[in-house]
Amino acid sequence: MHRFATISSLFLAISQTSLASQIFNVTVGGLGGVLQFNPNTVTANPGDLIKFEFLQKNHTATQSSFDAPCLRAPNGFDSDFQPVPDTQTDNFNVAFLNVTSTDPIWVYCRQANHCQQGMVFAVNPGNKFAAFQSAAATSPFGTATASGTGAATGTATATATASATYGTDASATTAAPTTTATGVDHRIIVGGPNILAYSPSNITAAVGDTITFEFHQKNHTVTSSSFDDPCRALASTSTTGQIGFDSSFIPVADGVSSNFPTFTIQVNDTNPIWAYCRQATHCGQGMVFAANAVESGPKNFAAFQALAKQLNGTAANSTTTTSDAQAAFMSSYARTFIAVLGAIVLFA
Repeated sequence: MHRFATISSLFLAISQTSLASQIFNVTVGGLGGVLQFNPNTVTANPGDLIKFEFLQKNHTATQSSFDAPCLRAPNGFDSDFQPVPDTQTDNFNVAFLNVTSTDPIWVYCRQANHCQQGMVFAVNPGNKFAAFQSAAATSPFGTATASGTGAATGTATATATASATYGTDASATTAAPTTTATGVDHRIIVGGPNILAYSPSNITAAVGDTITFEFHQKNHTVTSSSFDDPCRALASTSTTGQIGFDSSFIPVADGVSSNFPTFTIQVNDTNPIWAYCRQATHCGQGMVFAANAVESGPKNFAAFQALAKQLNGTAANSTTTTSDAQAAFMSSYARTFIAVLGAIVLFA
Protein backbone atom coordinates (compact mmCIF):
# COMPACT_ATOMS: atom_id res chain seq x y z
CA MET A 1 0.00 0.00 0.00
CA HIS A 2 1.40 3.38 -0.97
CA ARG A 3 1.73 6.05 1.71
CA PHE A 4 0.22 9.44 0.89
CA ALA A 5 0.12 12.61 2.96
CA THR A 6 -0.25 16.36 2.78
CA ILE A 7 2.48 18.09 4.75
CA SER A 8 4.49 21.29 4.67
CA SER A 9 7.14 21.73 2.00
CA LEU A 10 9.18 23.55 4.63
CA PHE A 11 9.39 20.45 6.80
CA LEU A 12 10.21 18.34 3.79
CA ALA A 13 13.02 20.66 2.77
CA ILE A 14 14.60 20.24 6.17
CA SER A 15 14.62 16.47 6.00
CA GLN A 16 14.39 15.53 2.30
CA THR A 17 17.81 13.89 2.25
CA SER A 18 16.81 11.35 4.86
CA LEU A 19 13.27 10.88 3.55
CA ALA A 20 13.86 10.01 -0.10
CA SER A 21 16.47 9.21 -2.69
CA GLN A 22 14.82 11.58 -5.14
CA ILE A 23 11.86 13.94 -5.12
CA PHE A 24 9.83 14.34 -8.32
CA ASN A 25 7.90 17.63 -8.56
CA VAL A 26 4.53 17.36 -10.30
CA THR A 27 2.23 20.35 -10.73
CA VAL A 28 -1.51 19.72 -10.78
CA GLY A 29 -3.73 22.04 -12.83
CA GLY A 30 -2.93 25.70 -13.35
CA LEU A 31 -4.24 29.07 -14.51
CA GLY A 32 -6.39 29.19 -17.62
CA GLY A 33 -8.12 25.91 -16.94
CA VAL A 34 -5.07 23.66 -17.29
CA LEU A 35 -6.21 20.05 -16.90
CA GLN A 36 -3.01 18.08 -16.54
CA PHE A 37 -0.35 16.68 -14.27
CA ASN A 38 3.01 18.09 -15.36
CA PRO A 39 4.94 15.93 -16.02
CA ASN A 40 2.34 13.22 -16.52
CA THR A 41 4.76 10.32 -15.98
CA VAL A 42 7.86 9.66 -13.89
CA THR A 43 10.14 6.68 -13.43
CA ALA A 44 10.90 6.26 -9.75
CA ASN A 45 12.60 3.84 -7.39
CA PRO A 46 11.55 2.61 -3.95
CA GLY A 47 12.16 5.35 -1.42
CA ASP A 48 11.54 8.17 -3.89
CA LEU A 49 8.83 10.77 -3.29
CA ILE A 50 6.31 12.26 -5.69
CA LYS A 51 5.48 15.83 -4.68
CA PHE A 52 2.13 17.01 -6.06
CA GLU A 53 1.79 20.80 -6.00
CA PHE A 54 -1.80 21.93 -6.47
CA LEU A 55 -2.36 24.97 -8.66
CA GLN A 56 -5.66 26.45 -9.90
CA LYS A 57 -8.56 25.50 -9.84
CA ASN A 58 -9.70 22.54 -7.72
CA HIS A 59 -8.15 19.13 -8.32
CA THR A 60 -7.18 15.85 -6.68
CA ALA A 61 -4.46 13.25 -7.05
CA THR A 62 -6.29 9.96 -6.63
CA GLN A 63 -5.04 6.42 -7.20
CA SER A 64 -6.91 4.33 -9.76
CA SER A 65 -5.95 1.26 -11.81
CA PHE A 66 -4.99 0.59 -15.40
CA ASP A 67 -8.29 -1.19 -16.06
CA ALA A 68 -10.42 1.54 -14.44
CA PRO A 69 -8.54 4.82 -14.95
CA CYS A 70 -11.27 7.13 -13.62
CA LEU A 71 -12.36 5.14 -10.58
CA ARG A 72 -10.62 5.24 -7.22
CA ALA A 73 -8.85 1.97 -6.46
CA PRO A 74 -9.91 0.11 -3.31
CA ASN A 75 -7.78 1.46 -0.45
CA GLY A 76 -6.07 3.76 -2.95
CA PHE A 77 -4.62 7.07 -1.85
CA ASP A 78 -6.47 10.34 -2.37
CA SER A 79 -5.33 13.91 -1.76
CA ASP A 80 -8.93 15.12 -1.49
CA PHE A 81 -9.92 18.28 -3.36
CA GLN A 82 -7.47 21.19 -3.14
CA PRO A 83 -9.25 24.43 -4.18
CA VAL A 84 -6.89 27.22 -5.28
CA PRO A 85 -8.11 30.72 -6.25
CA ASP A 86 -6.88 32.35 -9.45
CA THR A 87 -5.22 35.11 -7.42
CA GLN A 88 -2.94 32.78 -5.45
CA THR A 89 0.70 32.90 -6.57
CA ASP A 90 2.57 30.99 -3.87
CA ASN A 91 2.20 28.82 -0.76
CA PHE A 92 0.36 26.17 -2.80
CA ASN A 93 -0.81 23.06 -0.98
CA VAL A 94 1.31 20.00 -1.62
CA ALA A 95 0.84 16.28 -1.13
CA PHE A 96 3.46 13.54 -1.15
CA LEU A 97 3.38 9.97 -2.38
CA ASN A 98 6.00 7.57 -1.08
CA VAL A 99 7.09 5.09 -3.78
CA THR A 100 7.53 1.66 -2.22
CA SER A 101 8.15 -0.52 -5.29
CA THR A 102 8.78 -0.34 -9.03
CA ASP A 103 5.23 -1.42 -9.84
CA PRO A 104 3.10 1.03 -11.86
CA ILE A 105 1.01 3.55 -9.92
CA TRP A 106 -1.97 5.00 -11.81
CA VAL A 107 -3.38 8.38 -10.78
CA TYR A 108 -6.23 10.65 -11.93
CA CYS A 109 -8.10 13.83 -10.96
CA ARG A 110 -11.61 13.02 -9.79
CA GLN A 111 -13.02 16.51 -10.32
CA ALA A 112 -16.05 16.36 -12.67
CA ASN A 113 -14.86 14.89 -16.02
CA HIS A 114 -11.19 15.96 -15.76
CA CYS A 115 -10.05 12.34 -15.97
CA GLN A 116 -11.98 11.80 -19.18
CA GLN A 117 -10.29 14.91 -20.57
CA GLY A 118 -6.90 13.28 -20.06
CA MET A 119 -5.96 14.53 -16.59
CA VAL A 120 -4.10 11.38 -15.52
CA PHE A 121 -0.63 10.56 -14.21
CA ALA A 122 1.50 7.46 -13.73
CA VAL A 123 4.58 6.31 -11.89
CA ASN A 124 6.58 3.63 -13.69
CA PRO A 125 4.01 3.08 -16.46
CA GLY A 126 6.48 1.52 -18.89
CA ASN A 127 4.98 1.74 -22.36
CA LYS A 128 1.37 1.65 -21.13
CA PHE A 129 0.71 5.33 -20.38
CA ALA A 130 -0.78 6.17 -23.79
CA ALA A 131 -3.18 3.24 -23.45
CA PHE A 132 -4.06 4.33 -19.89
CA GLN A 133 -4.84 7.89 -21.01
CA SER A 134 -6.83 6.61 -23.98
CA ALA A 135 -8.89 4.35 -21.74
CA ALA A 136 -9.57 7.30 -19.43
CA ALA A 137 -11.06 9.25 -22.33
CA THR A 138 -13.71 6.58 -22.86
CA SER A 139 -14.35 5.76 -19.20
CA PRO A 140 -17.92 6.09 -17.88
CA PHE A 141 -18.42 9.50 -16.28
CA GLY A 142 -19.26 9.49 -12.61
CA THR A 143 -20.03 5.83 -12.10
CA ALA A 144 -18.66 3.73 -9.29
CA THR A 145 -19.31 0.79 -7.05
CA ALA A 146 -18.77 2.05 -3.55
CA SER A 147 -19.24 1.03 0.05
CA GLY A 148 -21.76 2.84 2.17
CA THR A 149 -21.50 3.42 5.89
CA GLY A 150 -21.44 0.94 8.71
CA ALA A 151 -24.31 0.13 11.02
CA ALA A 152 -25.04 2.12 14.14
CA THR A 153 -22.54 -0.06 15.99
CA GLY A 154 -19.89 0.55 13.33
CA THR A 155 -19.48 -3.14 12.63
CA ALA A 156 -21.69 -3.84 9.62
CA THR A 157 -21.18 -2.74 6.04
CA ALA A 158 -23.79 -1.36 3.65
CA THR A 159 -22.86 -1.68 -0.01
CA ALA A 160 -24.25 0.80 -2.53
CA THR A 161 -23.97 1.12 -6.28
CA ALA A 162 -23.59 4.76 -7.27
CA SER A 163 -24.10 6.44 -10.61
CA ALA A 164 -24.18 10.03 -11.83
CA THR A 165 -26.15 11.57 -14.67
CA TYR A 166 -25.53 15.01 -16.12
CA GLY A 167 -28.06 16.96 -18.17
CA THR A 168 -30.90 14.50 -17.54
CA ASP A 169 -34.37 16.03 -17.55
CA ALA A 170 -35.33 15.96 -13.91
CA SER A 171 -38.78 17.49 -14.02
CA ALA A 172 -39.70 16.11 -10.61
CA THR A 173 -38.13 18.79 -8.46
CA THR A 174 -40.16 17.80 -5.41
CA ALA A 175 -38.84 15.32 -2.90
CA ALA A 176 -41.71 12.87 -3.33
CA PRO A 177 -40.48 9.27 -3.75
CA THR A 178 -41.48 7.39 -6.90
CA THR A 179 -41.87 3.66 -7.45
CA THR A 180 -39.44 1.89 -9.79
CA ALA A 181 -39.22 -1.67 -11.07
CA THR A 182 -36.93 -2.64 -8.21
CA GLY A 183 -38.22 -0.41 -5.41
CA VAL A 184 -38.81 3.20 -4.48
CA ASP A 185 -36.66 6.05 -5.74
CA HIS A 186 -36.21 8.75 -3.11
CA ARG A 187 -35.41 12.12 -4.68
CA ILE A 188 -33.25 14.46 -2.60
CA ILE A 189 -32.74 18.09 -3.61
CA VAL A 190 -29.17 19.24 -2.97
CA GLY A 191 -28.66 22.95 -2.36
CA GLY A 192 -30.52 25.64 -4.25
CA PRO A 193 -30.43 29.46 -4.25
CA ASN A 194 -29.08 30.42 -0.80
CA ILE A 195 -29.81 26.92 0.51
CA LEU A 196 -27.27 24.72 2.29
CA ALA A 197 -29.31 21.59 2.84
CA TYR A 198 -30.44 18.25 1.49
CA SER A 199 -34.22 18.18 1.21
CA PRO A 200 -35.38 15.97 2.77
CA SER A 201 -32.28 15.40 4.88
CA ASN A 202 -33.40 12.29 6.77
CA ILE A 203 -35.25 9.39 5.15
CA THR A 204 -36.05 5.72 5.58
CA ALA A 205 -35.26 3.49 2.60
CA ALA A 206 -35.83 -0.21 2.03
CA VAL A 207 -33.49 -2.74 0.47
CA GLY A 208 -33.66 -2.32 -3.30
CA ASP A 209 -34.66 1.34 -3.11
CA THR A 210 -32.59 4.03 -4.80
CA ILE A 211 -31.74 7.50 -3.56
CA THR A 212 -31.37 10.11 -6.30
CA PHE A 213 -29.63 13.34 -5.36
CA GLU A 214 -30.66 16.17 -7.68
CA PHE A 215 -28.09 18.98 -7.64
CA HIS A 216 -29.27 22.57 -7.63
CA GLN A 217 -27.27 25.78 -7.12
CA LYS A 218 -24.37 26.32 -6.32
CA ASN A 219 -21.62 23.70 -6.12
CA HIS A 220 -22.08 20.76 -3.77
CA THR A 221 -21.25 17.09 -3.24
CA VAL A 222 -22.88 14.16 -1.56
CA THR A 223 -20.13 12.16 0.10
CA SER A 224 -20.49 9.21 2.45
CA SER A 225 -19.08 9.66 5.93
CA SER A 226 -19.64 8.05 9.33
CA PHE A 227 -21.60 9.04 12.39
CA ASP A 228 -18.47 9.66 14.45
CA ASP A 229 -16.76 11.69 11.68
CA PRO A 230 -19.62 13.46 9.92
CA CYS A 231 -17.46 15.90 7.94
CA ARG A 232 -14.81 13.52 6.66
CA ALA A 233 -15.09 11.10 3.76
CA LEU A 234 -15.60 7.50 4.79
CA ALA A 235 -12.71 6.49 2.55
CA SER A 236 -10.40 8.57 4.76
CA THR A 237 -11.63 7.29 8.12
CA SER A 238 -12.69 3.67 7.66
CA THR A 239 -10.57 1.09 9.45
CA THR A 240 -12.18 -1.78 7.52
CA GLY A 241 -11.37 -0.73 3.95
CA GLN A 242 -14.70 0.90 3.13
CA ILE A 243 -14.42 3.30 0.19
CA GLY A 244 -17.78 5.05 0.31
CA PHE A 245 -19.56 6.95 -2.45
CA ASP A 246 -18.76 10.46 -3.60
CA SER A 247 -20.53 12.46 -6.29
CA SER A 248 -17.56 14.80 -6.72
CA PHE A 249 -18.32 18.54 -6.96
CA ILE A 250 -21.25 19.31 -9.24
CA PRO A 251 -21.54 23.04 -10.07
CA VAL A 252 -24.94 24.38 -11.14
CA ALA A 253 -25.30 27.93 -12.42
CA ASP A 254 -27.86 30.32 -10.95
CA GLY A 255 -29.82 30.51 -14.19
CA VAL A 256 -30.41 26.76 -14.50
CA SER A 257 -34.07 25.79 -13.98
CA SER A 258 -34.22 22.28 -15.51
CA ASN A 259 -32.03 19.36 -16.58
CA PHE A 260 -30.38 19.26 -13.17
CA PRO A 261 -27.55 16.72 -12.77
CA THR A 262 -28.25 13.75 -10.54
CA PHE A 263 -26.31 11.16 -8.56
CA THR A 264 -27.97 7.91 -7.52
CA ILE A 265 -27.12 5.24 -4.97
CA GLN A 266 -28.89 1.93 -4.49
CA VAL A 267 -29.68 0.74 -0.99
CA ASN A 268 -28.59 -2.85 -0.44
CA ASP A 269 -29.35 -3.20 3.26
CA THR A 270 -30.95 -1.17 6.04
CA ASN A 271 -27.81 -0.07 7.87
CA PRO A 272 -27.59 3.70 8.38
CA ILE A 273 -26.04 5.71 5.54
CA TRP A 274 -24.42 9.00 6.55
CA ALA A 275 -23.39 11.68 4.05
CA TYR A 276 -22.30 15.30 3.87
CA CYS A 277 -21.31 18.10 1.48
CA ARG A 278 -17.54 18.57 1.14
CA GLN A 279 -17.76 22.16 -0.07
CA ALA A 280 -15.95 24.62 2.26
CA THR A 281 -17.78 24.71 5.63
CA HIS A 282 -21.14 23.47 4.35
CA CYS A 283 -20.99 20.37 6.54
CA GLY A 284 -20.25 22.48 9.59
CA GLN A 285 -23.33 24.54 8.79
CA GLY A 286 -25.48 21.42 8.96
CA MET A 287 -25.49 20.25 5.34
CA VAL A 288 -25.65 16.54 6.11
CA PHE A 289 -27.90 13.65 5.12
CA ALA A 290 -28.92 10.30 6.57
CA ALA A 291 -30.86 7.27 5.44
CA ASN A 292 -32.10 4.67 7.93
CA ALA A 293 -30.75 6.44 11.00
CA VAL A 294 -32.06 4.78 14.15
CA GLU A 295 -34.14 7.65 15.52
CA SER A 296 -34.86 5.87 18.80
CA GLY A 297 -31.15 5.50 19.60
CA PRO A 298 -28.33 7.89 20.40
CA LYS A 299 -27.02 7.84 16.82
CA ASN A 300 -29.99 9.59 15.28
CA PHE A 301 -30.05 12.27 12.61
CA ALA A 302 -30.31 15.20 15.01
CA ALA A 303 -27.23 13.99 16.90
CA PHE A 304 -25.36 13.48 13.61
CA GLN A 305 -26.15 17.02 12.44
CA ALA A 306 -25.29 18.49 15.83
CA LEU A 307 -21.90 16.77 15.79
CA ALA A 308 -21.23 18.12 12.28
CA LYS A 309 -21.98 21.64 13.47
CA GLN A 310 -19.84 21.15 16.56
CA LEU A 311 -16.86 20.14 14.43
CA ASN A 312 -17.64 22.96 11.98
CA GLY A 313 -16.64 20.68 9.15
CA THR A 314 -12.96 21.38 9.76
CA ALA A 315 -11.85 20.08 13.12
CA ALA A 316 -11.09 16.59 11.80
CA ASN A 317 -10.10 17.43 8.23
CA SER A 318 -7.53 20.21 8.25
CA THR A 319 -4.74 20.45 5.67
CA THR A 320 -1.34 21.82 6.61
CA THR A 321 -0.25 24.55 4.22
CA THR A 322 3.17 26.04 3.71
CA SER A 323 2.17 29.23 5.52
CA ASP A 324 0.89 27.16 8.47
CA ALA A 325 4.23 25.38 8.63
CA GLN A 326 6.20 28.61 8.51
CA ALA A 327 4.23 29.96 11.44
CA ALA A 328 4.92 26.80 13.41
CA PHE A 329 8.60 26.96 12.53
CA MET A 330 8.91 30.57 13.69
CA SER A 331 7.16 29.85 16.98
CA SER A 332 9.35 26.96 18.05
CA TYR A 333 12.33 25.02 16.68
CA ALA A 334 11.28 22.11 18.83
CA ARG A 335 7.85 22.05 17.21
CA THR A 336 9.47 21.92 13.80
CA PHE A 337 11.73 19.09 14.89
CA ILE A 338 8.71 17.10 16.11
CA ALA A 339 6.94 17.67 12.79
CA VAL A 340 9.98 16.43 10.88
CA LEU A 341 10.11 13.31 13.03
CA GLY A 342 6.39 12.81 12.32
CA ALA A 343 7.08 13.01 8.60
CA ILE A 344 9.88 10.47 8.90
CA VAL A 345 7.60 8.07 10.77
CA LEU A 346 4.88 8.60 8.17
CA PHE A 347 7.07 7.51 5.29
CA ALA A 348 8.95 4.79 7.14
